[in-house]
Amino acid sequence: MRNPTRRPLLRTALTIGVAASVFLVCLLILLGILGERLTTQTLVTSALMAIIPVLVIVPTFLWLDRYEAEPVRYIVFAFLWGALVAVVGAFFLNTFGLKLLVESRWTDPLETGAVYLAPVTEETLKGLGILLIYLLRRREFDGIIDGIVYAGLIGAGFAFSENILYLGQAYNEYGSEGLTSTFLVRGLMGPFGHPLFTSFTGIGIGIAVTARRPAVRVLAILVGWVCAMLLHGLWNLSALAGMDGFFAAYVTYQVPLFLAFIGFLVWLRRREGRLIGRYLSPYADAGWLTHAEVAMLSNLRLRRAARSWARQTGGRVAKQSMDAFQDSASDLALLRSRLVHGTAEDEASEREMVLLESITAHRRDFIGSPVT
Repeated sequence: MRNPTRRPLLRTALTIGVAASVFLVCLLILLGILGERLTTQTLVTSALMAIIPVLVIVPTFLWLDRYEAEPVRYIVFAFLWGALVAVVGAFFLNTFGLKLLVESRWTDPLETGAVYLAPVTEETLKGLGILLIYLLRRREFDGIIDGIVYAGLIGAGFAFSENILYLGQAYNEYGSEGLTSTFLVRGLMGPFGHPLFTSFTGIGIGIAVTARRPAVRVLAILVGWVCAMLLHGLWNLSALAGMDGFFAAYVTYQVPLFLAFIGFLVWLRRREGRLIGRYLSPYADAGWLTHAEVAMLSNLRLRRAARSWARQTGGRVAKQSMDAFQDSASDLALLRSRLVHGTAEDEASEREMVLLESITAHRRDFIGSPVT
């Protein structure tokens, strides 16, 4: 049900306006940075090559987010935060830090900046994007999967903008050979680098969402953030070790870590299905859902079949109602999980009733009658 007052609408408009202004300013700054270093032709070529890994990374994290898809506006916010705000902030902080190292006659300032400074600034700025979503839109943040999804999208955006600069500089210095080798390392061998690093911060924030004690919440976020910086620093250190050292590190720990991460994502998605089934069952016992609907809602294959059935029997409107029915039910299950564990937001009981009414209304749209 919509709030009859205009205050939520005004708040939403102001939030969108502020975010759009910040993104626009950062975009202009980023274009200025790139324009000073790259010609228009090099910039366009680098951007086209940099977008190739994005076409793999973004669908991967959206694939993880199938049971309870995040609102599009937050997905866009996450990607733009990484591609604009985090990149621009990291550029200035890294440049300033490197200048201080040089002026202080620090031994190997470039290596120190890459291994110690860059991981701290970049993972902090990327992690701030996840933290903002967590703090400002608490009820849209349900746990570890949401943290990983937002982290992955922020990392994908950051890698996209950063790759444009690295690819363009490689072309300026070494021509087509440098462009190809840089794309091989950054675009094909390590496209999930930034998303993977930042995912540890997302995991920490996701654990904080489900923790009851404030100390555990703070500790989870700090541990995730530190792990993100450590992995980032190890990646940069291996890149400075020469091709032999890089390939040795790539085979011995980077590839196994990536495979373990993919396995963890698969396990998380299956676990979310089981949780949805568990926490929707009481609503079926109470008559809000049928047990057949609960079985459908906790299985991705059956959910797809239900959407296909709705489209075939009732057309586009019925399909949209089925989508909304499934999304509301998933949201309800995760809300119920937070209620059971005592970590739900203050207005959770009111939201529970809103979701139950939404489920009933959407079912009526694609079936024609309420559950009995």
